[in-house]
Amino acid sequence: MEKFIVSARKYRPQTFSSVVGQQHITTTLKNSIRNNTLAHAFLFCGPRGVGKTTCARILAKTINCENLQPDGEACNQCPSCVSFNNGSSLNIHELDAASNNSVEDIRELVTQIRFAPQEGKYKIYIIDEVHMLSQAAFNAFLKTLEEPPSYAKFILATTEKHKILPTILSRCQIFDFKRITNADTVEHLQEIAQKEHIQAEKSALQLIAQKSEGCMRDSLSILDKIVSFTDGQLTYQNTLEHLNLLDEDYYFQLLDALTTQDVTSALLLYDQINRKGFEGNTVLEGFAEFLRNLMVSKDAKAAALLDVLEGMQERYAQTAARLSLSYLVSALNVVSEAAMQFRGVHNKRLHVELCLIKLCYLQQAIELMSDASGQVMKKTRVGGPVALKTRPVTPIYGKAPSPSGEAKLEIETPPTIKAAPPANASVPPPAPAPVAPPPQPAPARVAAPPPPAPVPVTAPGNKVSLREKILQERLAQKQQQVPVEVREPVLEEVQELWEKLKAQLKEQSKHGTVTSMNLASVRVEGLSVVITSTTLMNQRFIEMEATEFTEWLRRQFNNPRVHLRFEVDETAQDQPKELEPKYLNATERLKLMVEQYPMVWELKEKLKLDLGY
Repeated sequence: MEKFIVSARKYRPQTFSSVVGQQHITTTLKNSIRNNTLAHAFLFCGPRGVGKTTCARILAKTINCENLQPDGEACNQCPSCVSFNNGSSLNIHELDAASNNSVEDIRELVTQIRFAPQEGKYKIYIIDEVHMLSQAAFNAFLKTLEEPPSYAKFILATTEKHKILPTILSRCQIFDFKRITNADTVEHLQEIAQKEHIQAEKSALQLIAQKSEGCMRDSLSILDKIVSFTDGQLTYQNTLEHLNLLDEDYYFQLLDALTTQDVTSALLLYDQINRKGFEGNTVLEGFAEFLRNLMVSKDAKAAALLDVLEGMQERYAQTAARLSLSYLVSALNVVSEAAMQFRGVHNKRLHVELCLIKLCYLQQAIELMSDASGQVMKKTRVGGPVALKTRPVTPIYGKAPSPSGEAKLEIETPPTIKAAPPANASVPPPAPAPVAPPPQPAPARVAAPPPPAPVPVTAPGNKVSLREKILQERLAQKQQQVPVEVREPVLEEVQELWEKLKAQLKEQSKHGTVTSMNLASVRVEGLSVVITSTTLMNQRFIEMEATEFTEWLRRQFNNPRVHLRFEVDETAQDQPKELEPKYLNATERLKLMVEQYPMVWELKEKLKLDLGY
């Protein structure tokens, strides 16, 4: 039985001309070899599976070829090429930096560089996944990479260029590999299918190319799996089944149900898709890509961006023609938001169904937001003030003063309603009767010497603004206010408020403040209420309630100049020296005990006790 080799290794390119999709790099390298302008260090960077390591090996074989072809390709017949193809070349060293990333590995590599090649012109060192090297390894490699021997060449390969130190990048000639297009991938897969005698539909190969996302190695691996699954018969349907992809016909049917606002059909179709084994995130992500393709199909200039199966372009264009761009953009926004939130929701099926229900009524929402011409209204930023819509207020009109000198203000009713003005509409000239605390009746007209400044009254039929009416009321209130006597604090009333404050604080469970107030004394000195505390701590407790107590005093005596003053009774703080605490050591404590109880010393001697320090 012949040993099986996967297609990714069996059909790995051996020459620059067989590399797929990287002509901009292979042409540059061949010209450099022909013109003998090769750099001493190369950096190949790009996505996975696009030919970085393959091109590094081809370059290493070609620059050591003894019979170089005129087009810059290796001959594959000289001893150097033969040994390379057999994997026994002594001049080409390949190092995996993912597993050999320490500084010791790089130092060993630097030591090997000192020895010239035994055969061939160059010693080539291929370091794959170079971004995995440690910081110390990079630093140990810097000097050798900058000034290597004339016979040494370095080819570095990485998928993450941003992780490499700038000092390394500046010492290398950088080549950026690009993703392989679907057209190049399909063409390469067709060549391999012909060589392997595989019957494959082009639509099936296009599905494989889309699934691989520009990675040739992935596409060849997928091809091997599907060939084993289908026994060499690649069709569109079995490729869909093996790759777990959703047919685009489902998306077209789902779009028809959504645009006709048929919620039942949309939910039943999603249930059918779900029973086939497709998760909700697969449906949302696939439908988002479907809407994107429809939006691209709206403009013929963007046809190059449409990446669908051959023969589907016309169907996409016909479907996009009957949909508005605003609907496609809004639907894409709804589906994308649902796809981002899918991972965090608990009931995932309900989440997808709610998204479909929103899409069913999306067209109706867009129509409500459209203007008369059918264009969607946009939000605009307003630079100046905007007038607000308000209800009309019934105007107030004034009449000329009556012969008795009173001005009558009445509310004019709308012209359509003919009703007599209310009897209580007449008001005295300064203002209507104010609401005063004493129960005495308000006089019809207040006359106070000197008379107030006359309020201008408009002629009959002219308006009296609401502001003028308020000013009249304020003026009348000031005229009718009875002046209140301003008093100085009285000790008896102050003590009553003091006791009231203590009762209030006791209800609030502020016992520390109540105790401090019980120990303090209150006296009156002019406009000052002096509170004398026994200690500074008690004063601090009372000061926390000083604001409220001051307000009480000012309201009681109608005097805003009343204020509090705090004092501390220093005589109460002076304590006799014998009562002050004194800290004694062990010897002093023992001496004091012996003076009071002489038997303690005898007990100590008999028990042979020592002092504990």
